Amino acid sequence: MTVESLSRRNVLRAGGVIGAAGAVAVATSATPWTWSPAGAVPGTGSGADPRGVWDDEADRVVAGLLDRGQVPAVNQLLRGWTKNGQPLPPGLPNELRDFMEHARQLPSWADQGKLADAVLFNQKRGTYLGVLYGFASGMMSTVIPKEARAVYYSKGGADMKDRITKTAKLGYDIGSLNAYQPDGEMIVTCVKTRLAHSAVRHLLPQSPHWINAAEEDKPISQADIMVTWHSLPTTAMRNLQRWKVPIPANESEGFLHSWQVSAAMLGVDDQYIPNSWATADSQAKQVLDPILAPTPEGIKLADILLDLGFNLDLTLLSRGVLGALTRFMLGDQVAGWLNIPREPVWSPLLETAWGPYVAVREGALDLGVPKEAYWLFDEFLRQFVLLYMSELRLPINIDIPVFNNPHYR
Repeated sequence: MTVESLSRRNVLRAGGVIGAAGAVAVATSATPWTWSPAGAVPGTGSGADPRGVWDDEADRVVAGLLDRGQVPAVNQLLRGWTKNGQPLPPGLPNELRDFMEHARQLPSWADQGKLADAVLFNQKRGTYLGVLYGFASGMMSTVIPKEARAVYYSKGGADMKDRITKTAKLGYDIGSLNAYQPDGEMIVTCVKTRLAHSAVRHLLPQSPHWINAAEEDKPISQADIMVTWHSLPTTAMRNLQRWKVPIPANESEGFLHSWQVSAAMLGVDDQYIPNSWATADSQAKQVLDPILAPTPEGIKLADILLDLGFNLDLTLLSRGVLGALTRFMLGDQVAGWLNIPREPVWSPLLETAWGPYVAVREGALDLGVPKEAYWLFDEFLRQFVLLYMSELRLPINIDIPVFNNPHYR
């Protein structure tokens, strides 16, 4: 952190104090990075702290587009670019075209056999994954302080329905049968997300609201991306293991590999991408588990997410049910942080009947779940998928933002 940035923050924070939460955040940031690159995909690396590494190539290109006022025209051109194998549209600035042609290439270590095994995994576990991505991962994002602040103060915080839909697209695309194939969309989604991240890195430091709340000078470091990454596949696998879902080794490895590739496509250096579930878990224990905490911004975002099914006629997606599922997925402490009350019917039902219900679905148990509970859980999963798919019905454009959140709840 430079003298200039410290002076800037001191001016913006004049009249107030950082407080205990800020002191804790600074202390957490000072914790040395100790995860060894021996556990990464290439098995080696510099060991540089990813909290000080961003995406210089993308950041330079996008900053130039923003400074020259070219982003609206670029967004319009890129709306027609939706499939992995599609040529880039004509008319893009040369620097952007060169970057995107490079960024759309799969890493050299991508394994098509493992990606095919990921398809098998997603075919069998897609229903579970939809709920896990939505509530174990989606709600966890509200207690990842840096992510919550970045979302809340950036353009995404101005329209959370739009933000949720675009986030859901990544989970949908990576779980599709042709995710990384020429007729799939995951590569496009990753490249566009990478460009959007760069714009946020350029714009948020211009927001006095974000500056006054954030502990870092620039958002979305490589460490931040990996924290969010762990909130998705690592958290999903932890829950599937907790539920005792039987997963063949090749499918488990394939699922991991599809997410390893996604990290690389989002611009993460190979040396930070875990090479196994064991190393992923060890990294998550350092970068994800200890940093979970409530923030005013995260509490407001969680409140918005809990109204997910409010405007649709989906009776099982009430605020109480979604709150109970959040408590079940993330535990009492996180639910308490987010001011989610214990639901008198669904909370005990999930705690007692979900495990046997999963066992019945997996063919490991013939009896043990009341038929009413089995129907409720099945109907909940059906309605959640219906909601999920309704949000993805129309073309979803991941644009490069040009402004921060202009209003706050």
